[in-house]
Amino acid sequence: MNLLKKLNLPDGNAICYSGYREGQSPDTGIYPTYNEIYEDLLILQKNWTYLRLYDCTIHAETVLKVIETENMNFKVMLGAYIGAERNNFGCPWGTIYTEEELKLNKVKNLKQIKKLIKLANKYPNIIFSLSAGNEATVDWTDHYVPVDKVISYVKMIKKCAKQPVTFCENYVPWYDKLKPLVEEVDFISIHTYPVWEYKNIHEAMAYTKQNYDSITEKYPEKPVVITEAGWATQSNGRGIHPNNVGEDFQEIYYNDLLNWSKKEGVLIFIFEAFDEPWKGSPEPLEPEKHWGLFSVERKPKKVMRNLYSNI
Repeated sequence: MNLLKKLNLPDGNAICYSGYREGQSPDTGIYPTYNEIYEDLLILQKNWTYLRLYDCTIHAETVLKVIETENMNFKVMLGAYIGAERNNFGCPWGTIYTEEELKLNKVKNLKQIKKLIKLANKYPNIIFSLSAGNEATVDWTDHYVPVDKVISYVKMIKKCAKQPVTFCENYVPWYDKLKPLVEEVDFISIHTYPVWEYKNIHEAMAYTKQNYDSITEKYPEKPVVITEAGWATQSNGRGIHPNNVGEDFQEIYYNDLLNWSKKEGVLIFIFEAFDEPWKGSPEPLEPEKHWGLFSVERKPKKVMRNLYSNI
């Protein structure tokens, strides 16, 4: 089922956008400026209609303000970032929180949900859908939130905002763990990363289709959106072999995704617009930093060079 048709929205390309540049990050509270975000959106408006934002920080508020003030033709999926409410001892990097920290996170999460609702009602013509969280229930997450609590957040959002509501998660939890959530969301949002699962570029597109089809077949009554899919261009070997990344591979996978999206009517948010140096470890080749279709200097990588030959 095509979500855009269901919502009576035009077809268009979709991308994940986070505008943090060198020296900026949500952790330090140093956010991109209005002019920096406007510069980014001028780049993105050439090729994308739909943006996904991850949280309700000052960054998201500025993005929405720029779109409204500059009368830009974007529609936004806005998310709330919900932090750990329970320790996940299976997290590979072993992040453990004190009971006091978990208690504070619950307070912060409720504030995020309320902020999401507030922004949804303030920008009803820009925000077309809402997400109650991101990768908070998968086995390896460092910000685990129990499924019943995610359901309560979804219900709260649906009660107070008019936009359709989802929860963005890796495809695996939707098989079983998130079954109770399926009834509550308006559509299912999955993430698929073949390169993180040791697939090479020749296996990648078939694997993505398999991930997607397995969920649509299990829940035929619900629209399914891919809210993250992409290919890294650098790696220090942490989780992804350096020989399995690069701009050539990114270009192949991106084009395969785009062709499939248009042929089958699948809404896919490409991960992601720009490289983000604040992410992951301090190592420069940490793969978390290198998923952008553009570098952190806003220069197009190979996949975008024909379309953006002037920057």
